[in-house]
Amino acid sequence: MKITLKAARVNAGMTQKHVADRLGVSRCTILNWENGKQNIGIPQFTSLCGVYGVKAEDIFLPTNSTKSRERG
Repeated sequence: MKITLKAARVNAGMTQKHVADRLGVSRCTILNWENGKQNIGIPQFTSLCGVYGVKAEDIFLPTNSTKSRERG
């Protein structure tokens, strides 16, 4: 069963700020990745999996839905 980025972070007992500090990005970037507002690159995704202690294939990535929100 796959889990979301947010669920993986919560299961790891981490805040968005803590993850952002570990990866050298902003908390807003973590939020955008979790909500599918910003695509995550493979290196960052691999780093997140390592930080969260999960396999990449166990993560469900949200689709980038920014364009559909702009139409609404």
